[in-house]
Amino acid sequence: MPLTFELDPRIGPRLRDGVLSLWTDVSNAGGAVGFVPPVTVDDIRPEWVKHLAAVSEGRTRLLVGYDEEGAVAATAFLTYNTHRLMTHWIWLYTVMVHPRHQGKGYGRELMAAAAGAARSFEGIEAIRLTCRGGTGADRFYASCGYKEVGRVPGAIRVAPGDDRDDIVMLLPLE
Repeated sequence: MPLTFELDPRIGPRLRDGVLSLWTDVSNAGGAVGFVPPVTVDDIRPEWVKHLAAVSEGRTRLLVGYDEEGAVAATAFLTYNTHRLMTHWIWLYTVMVHPRHQGKGYGRELMAAAAGAARSFEGIEAIRLTCRGGTGADRFYASCGYKEVGRVPGAIRVAPGDDRDDIVMLLPLE
């Protein structure tokens, strides 16, 4: 059964708890979403608050995918670029699908929904994202139409002696 997507959902305790749980579960399953396992909801909460502040200020839009039970199953944050010469593209951050739903095509659904949302934003011509090398995420994003446009070797240190490339990818929306 496909996910149901909502752009700019009402932020409340149910959504907060759903996103925090999703983010914790994805991180602990090895997902490259800003943390290295093990993490708890309390570890994630400050980052959620930062994302939420950007949403409340209108700098970021939240896209949520709900499963057939109405639970938060996927998220992506679309952030406007504030540099005056780069306002024609947006950033895509914290792209997550719950581990129990992986392998069902929900990641592709989420990426398509994010692209669809971005196309509805006035003046936006492309989506840019970064991903951690060594995870296979770059291959997944490439399969969704993104092209690698840059790479910073060893920019992400997940542990002493374990440095990963920071891979920059772009999806033109035209």
